[in-house]
Amino acid sequence: MSISLKKGQKISLAKSDGSKLTKLRVGLGWDAAKAEGGFFGKLFSSKKDIDCDASVIMCIDGRLKSREDDIVYFGNLKHRSGAVVHMGDNLTGEGEGDDEQITIDLNRIPSEYDKLIFVVNIYKAVDRKQHFGMIANAFIRIVDDTTGEEICKYNLTDKYDGKLAMVVGEVYKKGGEWKFNAIGQGTEDTGLKSLSDRFV
Repeated sequence: MSISLKKGQKISLAKSDGSKLTKLRVGLGWDAAKAEGGFFGKLFSSKKDIDCDASVIMCIDGRLKSREDDIVYFGNLKHRSGAVVHMGDNLTGEGEGDDEQITIDLNRIPSEYDKLIFVVNIYKAVDRKQHFGMIANAFIRIVDDTTGEEICKYNLTDKYDGKLAMVVGEVYKKGGEWKFNAIGQGTEDTGLKSLSDRFV
């Protein structure tokens, strides 16, 4: 049975029978908020599709050591270890369910890595005059990739007006055990580079 998380809540990534998870699928989803102003608001709205990009920042001792090697995103879909794989970019957020998915094989993550940070930024947010206040129904969920069972889900319910990027959550190792932390922190970073600077 899936656990519904609140902001700041941490849980162990263990199966319901107590055994350890080895393969995860992390799903991230969002929708464009409905246009306001009734019929005419929709008629004259020039709002473009909002292209959100999900990425994983892989950390050693809690910090990003190599931007070139340790950020998995639409321009680098697979970590060199093969442990983290981005399933591809969704340009609009249209449709039900996950908009972007990332698979993680915990057994293949090199031992020096202790934290995977999941972030989302809006592509060309400043140019398009878009921000996370224009996003609805955002979530991150963790699925057992072997069985398809959803382990937990975190629905982001805060107000994110003016925020251009988001630190959604993190999978981290403590005492040899992998856990998930629901973060939901909005930022004003204009792209992945400035967002990743937070973790250097």
